[in-house]
Amino acid sequence: MRIISLVITIVCLIGAPLLGIYFSGEPVKEHLFFPPMTTSVTIAHESFSWTAFFLFLFLIILTISPFLIKIKSSKEITRRKSEESHGFPFWGWSGLLIMVTGWVLAWTRFPWFSNIQTHTFTIPWIGYIILVNALTLKRSGRSLISHEPFYLACLFFFSAIFWWYFEFLNQFVQNWYYVNVEALNRLEFFLYATLPFATVLPAVISTFRFLKTFRGLSRGLDHFVSIPVSRPRFMAVSAAVVAVAALSLTSIFPDYLFPMLWLAPTLIFAAAMVVAGVPTFLNDIPKGNWKKLFLLALSAVVCGFFWEMWNYFSYTRWEYSIPFVHRFLIFEMPLLGYAGYLPFGIQCGLIAWFVKNMLNKPAGANQVINSSAYFLTFSYISANL
Repeated sequence: MRIISLVITIVCLIGAPLLGIYFSGEPVKEHLFFPPMTTSVTIAHESFSWTAFFLFLFLIILTISPFLIKIKSSKEITRRKSEESHGFPFWGWSGLLIMVTGWVLAWTRFPWFSNIQTHTFTIPWIGYIILVNALTLKRSGRSLISHEPFYLACLFFFSAIFWWYFEFLNQFVQNWYYVNVEALNRLEFFLYATLPFATVLPAVISTFRFLKTFRGLSRGLDHFVSIPVSRPRFMAVSAAVVAVAALSLTSIFPDYLFPMLWLAPTLIFAAAMVVAGVPTFLNDIPKGNWKKLFLLALSAVVCGFFWEMWNYFSYTRWEYSIPFVHRFLIFEMPLLGYAGYLPFGIQCGLIAWFVKNMLNKPAGANQVINSSAYFLTFSYISANL
């Protein structure tokens, strides 16, 4: 991705919600503290509405049902070839042990562990990532850990920056907040939260690689609906303009536009990659190949289930406050809230493809990593002076 496109994208992603705050007449400075730390809800959210619930439910079903129908009706042969079977690597057992141990520590309150009970959420996710990579290696002969360790390490780095951006966005809608972090100052919260945030991309992309080994999960989606695009850059710019406007308005009407928290950044980043000519899985869609997009969305839903489950009994955890649809909780998450993981998975894929593209250009990768590190350091220092 060209550096100019990257800079414009960052300006749009960060500037759009701030622009909305500015036009709403609220002080912009209150949203510039780094790291963002949402520990309570100050917005008076709208109460539950059956009309809104069924409207959102209808839109979700309308979106995902064509994919499910296509997969169900496809007659492709999905049996794996025998040569694709490999032995389970020895290090996979360590992943299982770490995951189970972390799970136990997160859900229990041992007195001898109380001083570091706040910091347990990262442990099961490290184990999960190791275990899923081991299972992927067993099924396909390749995994991120065994064949692309540097790429995986970069995903950890970019993942922390990636999720901190969503913490920034959450200030404007306050859809989730953290409990039992009141004793932490901003520096402590930044250091402790960055560790679990760094596992987001590795978890989703590792799950994506694993799900790809099950051919039946995306059967027939490589010959699905084709969408001819005659002027891709023009359409990308148009979509980005609409997304920037929507993200700006989300700051003004958070209860009505909170889904834009997940949709708008995805559109903006996707448009930037199209304009910059960065190859991604989006290039397959005009040809009717939706496999990667579908599996990425599904991967985020799978990870989302584990995120919510392991969060539920953790000492330091997040809780939700979502307007109109906050009912029928699965763990802390309202039922329809899981739909947010669908576009989130697509955005995880876009970030991962961006990182992959940078790794093919070592100078570009170094520039982006160094610039990101300087940006985080400068943001923290300047916001807290």
